[in-house]
Amino acid sequence: MKEITPKEVESLLKKENIHVIDVRETEEVKAGKIPDAVNIPLGLLEFRMHELDKAKEYIMVCRSGGRSYKASQLLENHGFKVFNMAGGMLEWDGPTE
Repeated sequence: MKEITPKEVESLLKKENIHVIDVRETEEVKAGKIPDAVNIPLGLLEFRMHELDKAKEYIMVCRSGGRSYKASQLLENHGFKVFNMAGGMLEWDGPTE
């Protein structure tokens, strides 16, 4: 599985349209998320992966990197191209919404 740093994600966010999936619980996301990130809590990801496009690359995000790691493994095992954002939102210094 590929990993990406929060700084790399922030840099990509400024340059191109990226696809970020935040796997934290809805209550956690209310405190702030990466702009345009889609919230799909980890427990629902298996049931909502049909909403995702295998032709796109996804960056998985959570609070500290553990849940997004599990989410990345799940999606990768189903043929998706994913990156896990190491350190999660605890390491994110970029903009939030």
